[in-house]
Amino acid sequence: MEQASTVSFLTAFAAGLLSFLSPCILPLIPAYIAYITGISFDELKGAQTSAIRRKTLVHSLLFVLGFSAVFITLGASASYLGKLLVNYLGLITKIGGTLIIIFGLYLMGVFKLPFLAREKRLTFKTRKGSMAGSVLFGITFAAAWTPCIGPILGSILVLAGTRNSMPEGMWLLGAYSLGIAVPFIISALLINSFLAQFARFKKYLVAVKFICGLLLITIGILLILGQLRPFSLL
Repeated sequence: MEQASTVSFLTAFAAGLLSFLSPCILPLIPAYIAYITGISFDELKGAQTSAIRRKTLVHSLLFVLGFSAVFITLGASASYLGKLLVNYLGLITKIGGTLIIIFGLYLMGVFKLPFLAREKRLTFKTRKGSMAGSVLFGITFAAAWTPCIGPILGSILVLAGTRNSMPEGMWLLGAYSLGIAVPFIISALLINSFLAQFARFKKYLVAVKFICGLLLITIGILLILGQLRPFSLL
């Protein structure tokens, strides 16, 4: 089976990690955790019993499963479309690289794209945590992805579309999902530490967005120059 390149995998993972750290997602993590578990915020911040920790872990994993399923399916679709257009792969790669660079410049604040400025926020209501509900909320989270993350996800999908192997596209989006999943689960289990660190980290959120932009520009340039493939494990 064809595999994504090591560099592409690490890039997709880093993109997921930066997505988690973005100004649109990081501040809402405590609300996500409270919602999927059905545990009050005060209980999460208090002394947690083994039952609460176990419930938090289970629901966090189910939430991750929900959004990962959506992203991996998108990766498979992008790769399938790329396979159909394999005769135009060179042109698609150059257009895709240019689009990724544009996304990067947007995140760096070089210019504004009005259609990306319309944010879709998820609303939260008190609920009792259920396993099916956590998976569905993960799916909803992916489907209602906020615009400031859209360029990062879109760039990884463009990268997947330049592959002519569906498993490779799924592998890339799996790495992207993992980049979000790992810090999310750690934050859920160590919610008090997360809250303490977030208070210190939030002043760097603008810098994180700038770094996201630089990452996308680098990906776009490498894609246009055809410098991602030499690292392939094919």
